[in-house]
Amino acid sequence: MEEILRLFSSNIKSGLAEVLQKRWTSLQEIRIRIFRPIELVFDNGYEWAESLIPLKEDSLFLLNQLSQFSLYRLEDELREGFITIEGGHRIGLSGKVNTNDGTVKAIKHISSFNIRIAKEKRGTAESIVPELYEKEYLNTLIVGPPQTGKTTMLRDITRIVSSGWSKAPAKKTAVIDERSELGGSIDGIPQHNLGLRTDVMDACPKAEGMMMMIRSMSPEVLVVDEIGSSKDVQALMEALHAGVRIICSIHGDSLGHLKKRPSLEPLFRGQVFQRFVILERNQFPGQIRGIFNEHGENVLKKQRCKQNEMGRSNSAALRHNMGRL
Repeated sequence: MEEILRLFSSNIKSGLAEVLQKRWTSLQEIRIRIFRPIELVFDNGYEWAESLIPLKEDSLFLLNQLSQFSLYRLEDELREGFITIEGGHRIGLSGKVNTNDGTVKAIKHISSFNIRIAKEKRGTAESIVPELYEKEYLNTLIVGPPQTGKTTMLRDITRIVSSGWSKAPAKKTAVIDERSELGGSIDGIPQHNLGLRTDVMDACPKAEGMMMMIRSMSPEVLVVDEIGSSKDVQALMEALHAGVRIICSIHGDSLGHLKKRPSLEPLFRGQVFQRFVILERNQFPGQIRGIFNEHGENVLKKQRCKQNEMGRSNSAALRHNMGRL
């Protein structure tokens, strides 16, 4: 919480502190728009902080805190439209865009900030990991629209894979954390629990990072957040040929839509993934629509009465946990 509050000028900070202290666990986003009330997005809806209306000087203070008074340090992030801070919290930006030959060079005169709160929720993936394992981990793609809990789930899957559980020993796990969201690293050291045998390549482009980690750390499992480009796909294919298991996430609302994306065509043509975890937007992040195999069969329907292999809970508990993060 403190890494969020320090971003605000004193008049905004004092008003937000009381709200955050009471409702931090259910907070998803803080949206700041100059000359308009601050919007707070919770698990169960949004509210306006009517008395907190940021001015231009408040926006400048926030930006200076993000950049440590040197916008040059954030040149790449400003071009991408977001900044990741300590704790893995991601701050989206919008305003006037500078272009050169049709390419975005930077965002200036920033008028809106969207602070997305990163949450570490251990145990959220314990009920689904058994469905991703058959003597070895299956190549898995986690699919969902924004704010459906993809990163939270991927983080906890990483922790479990790297630490081991009753049916599987701990695996050497490599995380390519391009946006510093999975590990929330500070000076290269993850602040979130990613497991005992996990190595992290922080703030590194995914395609380059995958090849670097395979060469340097000899992982058994490779974890990547938000794939999508042709370079990402090519690097994933190279990793598979090197004998590495893949667990990754992607933005999307269905397999049908993903199959229409040209950059992903090699993955579907080669039936690279044996498991697809489909999340859906709902009141609470982490609602699971289904877990499908490479033939499109929902393995949850087939194994609905199966006992939770990661704990001692009965099948009723498994059914309850399957739908939530």
